[in-house]
Amino acid sequence: MTDLWTNRNITWHEGLTREERNIYRGQQGITIWLTGLSASGKSTVATALEQHLLHNGVAAYRLDGDNIRFGLNKDLGFSEKDRNENIRRIAEVSKLFADASTVSITSFISPYRADRITARELHSAASPPIPFIEVHIDVPLEVAEARDPKGLYKKAREGIIKEFTGISAPYEAPESPELKIRTDQVSVEEAVQEIVRYLEQEGYVTLKALAQA
Repeated sequence: MTDLWTNRNITWHEGLTREERNIYRGQQGITIWLTGLSASGKSTVATALEQHLLHNGVAAYRLDGDNIRFGLNKDLGFSEKDRNENIRRIAEVSKLFADASTVSITSFISPYRADRITARELHSAASPPIPFIEVHIDVPLEVAEARDPKGLYKKAREGIIKEFTGISAPYEAPESPELKIRTDQVSVEEAVQEIVRYLEQEGYVTLKALAQA
């Protein structure tokens, strides 16, 4: 990497340390990586989690298909190669948010185990390491397909959508996620409570009661 930077005449400039940012912002940055099938409830849980944290004084930001696929990654399709690059970019962006002492919440299918391991290793390689919390938003395929809010499974079954995760492309479930949540068995509120409980127990966040306007 040093040779690459040297060849491109790029110099790394030291700035504030993450520890200093954490002190000034009154919190540490982490990445919460939600993964699961389409229609598993990832985005719903991520949105509710972001809202809950913000309402309790914790700076958080959600990355999902709406703000990534239509912007930063609009040049990518859904081939395995493009999916790999999609997740690589998301991991880099999430790491930057976490480095800025923000709770970064990612909500993507991220179907390949190797890509999620790479995302975790990217955070682990930071100095000091950035906490990476993998949350498997899990439902049986038949439940996700029955939900099908956007009609994607139907189109995949009809062959209209190619390379669709769970139908014509694989989903490799996490082997040892920090959390596994069955959204067909718990409510959105309960899912958020489970995640926040874990974050508090691990000392990653401290909720603050905000004054009501």
